[in-house]
Amino acid sequence: MKRRYTSLTPFIPWRQVERPIDWRQRFGRQAPLEVEVGFGNGEFLVRRAQAHPERDFVGLELDWRSTQRGLRKIARADVSNVRLVQVDGRVAFERLFRPRSLQRVYSLFPCPWPKERHARRRLFSQAFFALLNSRLTAGGEAQVVTDHRPYLDWMLERLPGTGFEAHWRAIPARFDTKYERKWRDEGQEQFYELRLLKRAYQSIPLKEDVTLQSHHVAHFDPDRFQPSGARGEIVVAFHEFLYDPERQKGMVRTFAAEEGLSQEFWIEIARRESDWRIGPAPGCGIVPTASIQRALDLARDAAFSSGGR
Repeated sequence: MKRRYTSLTPFIPWRQVERPIDWRQRFGRQAPLEVEVGFGNGEFLVRRAQAHPERDFVGLELDWRSTQRGLRKIARADVSNVRLVQVDGRVAFERLFRPRSLQRVYSLFPCPWPKERHARRRLFSQAFFALLNSRLTAGGEAQVVTDHRPYLDWMLERLPGTGFEAHWRAIPARFDTKYERKWRDEGQEQFYELRLLKRAYQSIPLKEDVTLQSHHVAHFDPDRFQPSGARGEIVVAFHEFLYDPERQKGMVRTFAAEEGLSQEFWIEIARRESDWRIGPAPGCGIVPTASIQRALDLARDAAFSSGGR
């Protein structure tokens, strides 16, 4: 009988674990560590793991459906040296990997965001190249393959000053991934490989969690509670507000974002013996960041104003 279910063991819920992640503990051994940014269906990642059982592999992907497909491929291949994380690449390198801990990083066919107004969404910016450099070991290597020649040129323009020696070449299809097959079916026969060799070290420390400060207000009127969001480097938006008069507890659904990381969570406003406490609702699994603290501060201001005192 075909296996219909897969194990979640290779999946790491990064928001709920200690950061940076202790990869030796996760794999149960000390081994060279490689990372694929945007593993898609997991085909290339699993093939690499099969070909190199002496190494450990981490796949990063934002899409949950791709993560599910990756988990199925890991189970079918019966490999034990792969872990998957559903996370943005910027956030992963900022928070999950220690400096000088990765031997190799690769990304096959990242989205080029070809329209000029979308350029800010491109992953391989100068800042990201420097961050990537800081996480590679001495002599480490990165590989990016794209189907889009203008994206290659855009990346090459942003490499100076990032500590990499860059080499690129036109190549035929050779990776047999979902997107490569798609481009081939559409008639494209030439792709572009960018190899980056670390020659100088870029020092970028880990981005650490902030210590969140919950708030207390003496008076709170749920009928007058109207929180206002924020725009700028930190974005905060408040959505629906729910209140239970019997339990004297309110919940406001909140969106908080800063560069590379956006989060949705609930802020709880709950009656205590002598005041009202404002803080993240239990079980939200947030990453404590400046944007979360800003959201709490704005909720406090609105709660204070609602009390009319």
